[in-house]
Amino acid sequence: MNVLTPEWPAPPNVRAVITTRIGGLSQGAYAGLNLGDHVGDDPVAVAGNRALLRDRLGLPAEPHWLTQVHGCRVTSTDDASPGCEADGVCADLPGRVCAVLTADCLPLLICDRQGERVCAVHAGWRGLAAGVIEAALRRLDRPPADLLVWLGPAIGPRAFEVGDEVRQAFIRQSSAAEAAFEPSRSGHWLADLYALARQRLTRLGAGFVGGGDYCTVTDRERFYSYRRDGVTGRMASLIWLQA
Repeated sequence: MNVLTPEWPAPPNVRAVITTRIGGLSQGAYAGLNLGDHVGDDPVAVAGNRALLRDRLGLPAEPHWLTQVHGCRVTSTDDASPGCEADGVCADLPGRVCAVLTADCLPLLICDRQGERVCAVHAGWRGLAAGVIEAALRRLDRPPADLLVWLGPAIGPRAFEVGDEVRQAFIRQSSAAEAAFEPSRSGHWLADLYALARQRLTRLGAGFVGGGDYCTVTDRERFYSYRRDGVTGRMASLIWLQA
């Protein structure tokens, strides 16, 4: 099993990991460490992959898996039952594992400098436009300057072609968003999901923003990509407080 770890100045009790597709029990289109149980993979393989994840990482508990809906609801491990519909989950107690699943959308891992609160966020373009980052920061209830954010693997700016309606959705909210789009073919644009997230985090006053230098579409060996393959698995981005 191969994982990525954020390069950020997080307190030592904050643990954060992003999985890749390398390793695992899944076969065919899902080959590797598919952790999504909603994409058509063999449930036995997914359960085995999740057990492998818990064992290899020494997780203190089963991750708090969400039913992600490309919205802006952010819940907490105390309030929500497993499988609840949300696109972010926060925790303020040790041993509660926050998790989101992605295969092109942007995962964000967030903690405070005091090592008291953590959050995992799933942000596709719809969630970004709807305000999922803003909702996460409200839920964390910490001064933005105290927050550290890591941008995990997502579709890169040379691979994410969108229609004009997507560009307009962001520009209506902030004219600065124009800088995150480059024209491609007629009526279409290359969108920089990382830049759009950084713009919002900067406006909100986040104390540290790192990561954002992967492309799930072009790195076939390491990452699942829905845009590239259609039928595919999911990676997990996890964060928790160690006791």
